[in-house]
Amino acid sequence: MSTVHLGILHSDVVANAISRYLANTYLLLLKTQNFHWNVTGENFYSLHGLFELQYTELQAAVDELAERIQKLGKVVPASFASFAGVADLKESMGSPAAMEMVAILLKDHERMSCLGREFIAIAQTEKDEATADLLVTRLHAHEKAAWMLRATLQK
Repeated sequence: MSTVHLGILHSDVVANAISRYLANTYLLLLKTQNFHWNVTGENFYSLHGLFELQYTELQAAVDELAERIQKLGKVVPASFASFAGVADLKESMGSPAAMEMVAILLKDHERMSCLGREFIAIAQTEKDEATADLLVTRLHAHEKAAWMLRATLQK
């Protein structure tokens, strides 16, 4: 189903894709903040700082994604239940070792990059360049985060 909002035709498929991306971003934000709070060990200082940089960036992204959903004329899903129903990423239970935290976040950022590419294609198919542009920006951020985490894992 398509709707006209701001004089532009938008399909529900774009809003659903952005909602799913929002859910995954929020879950990754929460996981990164959890690791920031709970990291220990010899790499504490550097990882504590890295995780803080990353969750701060994700927090700004959550707001941008939610505002894009609003611009598309849709209601923003804003509950843990709604996010859990569509998120691809999984929560991290307990407190893994520091380098395991890095590996978990690396895998999640790589998954977000894959989802970003998939959703960029959807937005472009629907001729929604503003959403595609937002997702390209998110893709760059996830690729950079993955690069930083990957470099941290190298011995």
